[in-house]
Amino acid sequence: MKNVRTAKRSFLYLGFLSMSLFIIHSCSNSNPDDAKEIAEDQNEEKFDDRKSEKDADFLVTAAEINLEEIKLGELAQQKGSTADVKALGKMMVDTHTAAQNDLEKLAASKSITIPVVLTENGKDAYNDLNEEDLGMDFDKEYSSMMVKGHKDAIREFENASSNAEDGDIRNWASSMLPALRTHLDHAEACKEKSKATK
Repeated sequence: MKNVRTAKRSFLYLGFLSMSLFIIHSCSNSNPDDAKEIAEDQNEEKFDDRKSEKDADFLVTAAEINLEEIKLGELAQQKGSTADVKALGKMMVDTHTAAQNDLEKLAASKSITIPVVLTENGKDAYNDLNEEDLGMDFDKEYSSMMVKGHKDAIREFENASSNAEDGDIRNWASSMLPALRTHLDHAEACKEKSKATK
């Protein structure tokens, strides 16, 4: 009888331990080291009102976009099989590096924390693209990613250029739109060329 009681106690203890570990794991951040999450958490602590928080969220997203486009652009220059894709990659690196430099100054002037290293989403995108073989498969995938990414970015920047609370942030978002639209045009042209090449 004593052995049964001891076994029951052990099972209860193991059950409680398993449940505790599950709850701790579930409640903890999926990736506490993600640069985007760290920046968002720091901004939440700094800003009390929702409008300022939304402005900060936009700058965090803009930084994530810049850093990803720079890294993918570097990869396109290495692995792209056509001059068009390599040129698109160079355009991304040049424009988004300049944009990130401006953004870092703007964010600092507003006491907003932004990522300065690639976020988890950026790393995933880079790893996915890097898995593509050299040649037209890579070119197609890169062009497609640039089309989708720039359509999403244009939506974000258009929204901020109209709705950001801070005038400097509105102006910066607006100033970026022509370059983003140019990038989209070039990405769409590359995508069409890569689809046409067998």
